[in-house]
Amino acid sequence: MPDQTTPASPSPAGPLPEAGPAARTYKEDAPPRGLYVRVFIYVVATHVLLAFLSFLVIVAKTR
Repeated sequence: MPDQTTPASPSPAGPLPEAGPAARTYKEDAPPRGLYVRVFIYVVATHVLLAFLSFLVIVAKTR
């Protein structure tokens, strides 16, 4: 019985036929498109939350 427990992968004879032009246009170092939108929303939401908390502190100090 061999020590290898997983089945052997087929030898890579070339690119897979179903991985056509999409595999060539993918860039690994490019971030996803929605990442910039989410980061912008998180930054804006954080600033709004801090402004609201500062407003509450100012209102509490004047009373």
